[in-house]
Amino acid sequence: MTLGTDIAGLDTDALLDDPEIRIVVCCGSGGVGKTTTAAALGVRAAERGRKVVVLTIDPARRLAQSMGIDQLDNIPRRVEDIEGQGELHAMMLDMKRTFDETVEAHTDAERARAILDNPFYQSLSAGFAGTQEYMAMEKLGQLRARDEWDLIIVDTPPSRSALDFLDAPKRLGSFLDGKFIRLLIAPAKIGGRAGMKFLNVGMSMMTGTLGKLLGGQFLRDVQTFVAAMDSMFGGFRTRADATYKLLQAPGTAFLVVATPERDALREAAYFVERLAAEEMPLAGLVLNRVHGSEASRLSAERAVAAAENLEDAGIVDQTAGKAGFGDPTDPVAPTSPDAAESPLSPEHDDEPSPHEPPQQEPPPHDRTSQTSEPHSRGRKSPDPSGPPTDTEADTHDTPVTDAVSVEVSVDQLAAGLLRLHAERMQVVAREQHTRERFTTLHPEVPVTEVAALPGDVHDLSGLRAIGERLATGSASAPAGAA
Repeated sequence: MTLGTDIAGLDTDALLDDPEIRIVVCCGSGGVGKTTTAAALGVRAAERGRKVVVLTIDPARRLAQSMGIDQLDNIPRRVEDIEGQGELHAMMLDMKRTFDETVEAHTDAERARAILDNPFYQSLSAGFAGTQEYMAMEKLGQLRARDEWDLIIVDTPPSRSALDFLDAPKRLGSFLDGKFIRLLIAPAKIGGRAGMKFLNVGMSMMTGTLGKLLGGQFLRDVQTFVAAMDSMFGGFRTRADATYKLLQAPGTAFLVVATPERDALREAAYFVERLAAEEMPLAGLVLNRVHGSEASRLSAERAVAAAENLEDAGIVDQTAGKAGFGDPTDPVAPTSPDAAESPLSPEHDDEPSPHEPPQQEPPPHDRTSQTSEPHSRGRKSPDPSGPPTDTEADTHDTPVTDAVSVEVSVDQLAAGLLRLHAERMQVVAREQHTRERFTTLHPEVPVTEVAALPGDVHDLSGLRAIGERLATGSASAPAGAA
């Protein structure tokens, strides 16, 4: 599966080399490889001379270790062993710490301490809906304001929907700067009994049930929180709006990351349309974990047909050397008159003549040896009076049986491999169809493909390999790739 000639390929190297590009945002639904893509782009950009910081959100531990860092935190840390003249720094968003830093930066020390110790604030900063996305944008604004790096690569927070990254900050900003918060602030501004009376009336109308469930202490924590945050509420929306405009600036580029699966590409299509509606610059689509085959000329249908032929003991396109293999009967048991006269069978008939003396009848083990399993062949007769031809027959028969057994095993293995190839080609066809649906809807979006790897990325070499595939758009895994 490779890029079509009618679809523009995404040139990631040109994007990373452009000095006007200061922010690259990797976005997409959860589980499509955004973090690995962001890290690989960071390594490649640094080794091409840029001074880069990668802001990751909840990365896997092994990915942090692949950068040579035991633990990522809210402070950018330099990644060692980067080749070239550039630098790479990496950090992981600490949502609560970023919120704390925002509070400390925009209010005095006494009020900041009151806010940080407030139980309602601690709950809000630790897990309120939209807080992680808002703080990712807050941290992005902080890094851009420091102007220490000429390229910032952002791995957006994992979520069920890629659109959460754009929507959640506005929702949180609207909450913190909305009518409900203003209503809670009003009693503190009025002061005294009148303020408490106003608070009681407002709460009885809107949070009567909440007060019964959580108790008055919760409401007092909320009141204390909003009173201390009074001077900051307007700043949340202002900073969110400023970061939003930064994302719309020409120096920002969005990379939508997806896998060639229906749900992931449908989410990617929604995100592409949303970016266009918000006038945010889209660089292209990164299609991860693309499957291919070096034997694509053998179709799934032909592979299945060949496997079925082998499994039925058929012969495919050849007869020499397998004349006896096409016979479904046991190749050891004689069925023709000529075979009956062979040294392998001392008798011409399956049943002895009724007039034949009993002592002339071959011992039971002699007849069994012709149809028994391979592991029973070659055993000597326990009856010393048995005919000497038994040992000769077993000695002559063993290599023939072993050769047939090996031949059957090889063909069974070949049939299994053919079926695996058929399954792979069906996956390739399905991914191609899904991708074509996306490119039909959005032919203007440049695409690069990254082949599925046989294992996880665990070091800088693996990230370099991903970066190379991002640059070349290679959808076929080279031999020995890790």
